[in-house]
Amino acid sequence: MTQPSSPPPAICDYEGSTYRTDFWEGKGREYEDAVERLVLRRFLPRRGKRYADFGAGFGRLIDEAAGFDEVVVVDYSRTMLQEAQARLGRAERFIYVAADLYKLPFAADAFDAALLCRVVHHLADAPAALRQIRQCMASGSIFVLEFANKLNLKAILRYALGRQAWSPYSLAPHEFVRLNFNFHPAYIRQALVAAGFTPRRRVATSWLRLGLLKRLLPLRLMVALDRILQPLGSLLPYAPQIFVESQVCGAPSALVPREQLFKCPLTGAPLRREGDLLVSAEGNPRWAIRDGIYDLKEPLA
Repeated sequence: MTQPSSPPPAICDYEGSTYRTDFWEGKGREYEDAVERLVLRRFLPRRGKRYADFGAGFGRLIDEAAGFDEVVVVDYSRTMLQEAQARLGRAERFIYVAADLYKLPFAADAFDAALLCRVVHHLADAPAALRQIRQCMASGSIFVLEFANKLNLKAILRYALGRQAWSPYSLAPHEFVRLNFNFHPAYIRQALVAAGFTPRRRVATSWLRLGLLKRLLPLRLMVALDRILQPLGSLLPYAPQIFVESQVCGAPSALVPREQLFKCPLTGAPLRREGDLLVSAEGNPRWAIRDGIYDLKEPLA
């Protein structure tokens, strides 16, 4: 008897949102932006062939990949990609792709570096997404993952005082509101290893993420203090935000050429370009290219 297939994981869709202006610009998050960039400058290679920012949103952190020949800007939201395109331009080195993290449209050996920042906390099935990312990473490549840490000092204190029911020490992800998850560092490490990554370095950041400190301390001092504290994350992962640098084992392999970058999200077959369409070599699903954005979320009817 055929077992019914499980429904696909729910997706947090930022389509049509004003995330850039509601959350970042002019919202007092200069500290968070600055310390995240410190980590990326520590973990990302200075140069490379092809880089992917999965869940790039409006492209806030793309300039940290300035040394890469090609940069693939990936997001589920088309409107977020339009904002990224407006900020970054349509230079040939930028490739804008609307895609589902659970069904990524990239061939094997597509990237030699990639980032997933401020995304995994929205994933109902983070291990599945990590497996998808691993499948398109080349041997020797670097993958940087950021996640919201349930084992943070505030949660530990609240739990000790009986002011929260959930335990920060349990490995299971904690969904504090719908499609917003905090993760235990050990859970993330296990998921990375199971996906085929080798975790190497870990830092904890945003140690000073308090409104009072932001009002009292100069930004430069806060960033300098966070820089000092970040390496503590290897042994004392108690900050609200954790970054993990992982590698795909093996000698560095050559990347697929640009014309072979995409595969069909439905069939896994190569996609060939026909005008403003990408067409699968199997089953003939077709995907649109609209205003410079490869729309690989849903096939054309």
